[in-house]
Amino acid sequence: MIDLNARLTIDKLTSRGEGMAKGPVFVPFALPGEEVLAEVDGERGRLVEVLKPSPDRVDAPCPHFSACGGCAVQTLSPDAYAQWKRGLVADALRHAGVSADVAPLQRAWGGGRRRATFHARFDFRGRARVGFMEARSHKIFELDACPILAPEMAGAMAAAREIAEKLAGTEKPLDLVVTGTRTGLDIDVRGCGKLDFETEQALIASAQTLDLARISNHGIVLIERRAPEVLSGRVAVTPPPGNFLQATAAGEEALTSVVVAALAGAKKCADLFSGSGAFALRLAEQAEVFCVESDAAALAAALRAARNTPGLRGVKGETRDLFTRPLLPGELEKFDAVVFDPPRAGAEAQARELARSAVAKVAAVSCNPQTFARDAKILIGGGFTLENVIPVDQFLYSPHVELIGIFAKAAASAKKKRRLLG
Repeated sequence: MIDLNARLTIDKLTSRGEGMAKGPVFVPFALPGEEVLAEVDGERGRLVEVLKPSPDRVDAPCPHFSACGGCAVQTLSPDAYAQWKRGLVADALRHAGVSADVAPLQRAWGGGRRRATFHARFDFRGRARVGFMEARSHKIFELDACPILAPEMAGAMAAAREIAEKLAGTEKPLDLVVTGTRTGLDIDVRGCGKLDFETEQALIASAQTLDLARISNHGIVLIERRAPEVLSGRVAVTPPPGNFLQATAAGEEALTSVVVAALAGAKKCADLFSGSGAFALRLAEQAEVFCVESDAAALAAALRAARNTPGLRGVKGETRDLFTRPLLPGELEKFDAVVFDPPRAGAEAQARELARSAVAKVAAVSCNPQTFARDAKILIGGGFTLENVIPVDQFLYSPHVELIGIFAKAAASAKKKRRLLG
């Protein structure tokens, strides 16, 4: 039964950025401590009116907030926002039974997001609607500008719209992954399947008109007018189309600077789930690095960038699925330190092998506090000490948070020293 005029008191902000009242009832865009009027259907509430606003409520910086589904929390004051995001990490660790001091949230928005996925859908007339999804809907919210995009993404929405229009004949829902690089926009089109020659030529012509660096279809390059480059420290990297990239340049710098400092002094490092080398190419300034990555194209991009950059200590690599074939203790023993940055599923299998290993230092990077907490508990069970946890916010106004945990195993270090000394 739907209650059209439910008066609710919001108790907390959830991990999805929704206000939660007793019941529970989840009300997007409501803040802790507020008294609100909501339309309630089961556990879901739609905010109708804020009757008693929180002292932490501020004006949303974007006029599209609450209609566009790209952001979850824009009306929370900066200090309360930082406490909420730090709390997401602290809560996940506490629920997993992991004791750790969580540092204050590091703000790493920089100039904004350097990558966005725009969605395109076509109406019965073949007109393209391009934008983000509406809040709590699969409908497209069209917009001309987004305040959280980096300057390198200027023109991204217009480019996505023109590319979508060229694909209207497919009548398929599309995702357009747009990356802002220092040499221009890089667009990977997904959802259209294999295209005929004429449509491919139309996309190539649009790439010329829009001055794109590169355009691809499902990762297959149609034309690369300039190599789309991003910097990993001082190293220029050309990642594969649509390849994983930290959301902001400032976020990548924040994460990698913590890892590089934590692993200082190590002579041989392993970078697991290494992607296109964001950590490896910086660590190679001070150590030999061995990369392990399941995506062969991403690994090749990192190794190619290393070969083209003088002064690095040496970067090698192996294509390998660490979910099914984690590095074993015998393989890990050659490394003084390890960094791993897995997908949201975490690195459970690899964490179990690290826990059994003699590696002295581990830097664990994660975009999921829950799987990080699980993996941290495994490492601690294997004799590691969790020295510090640093949450990093590069997903402004979203419920997503990155974090870094630095682990040390004193016994492993002593064992290694004894082995090296004979």
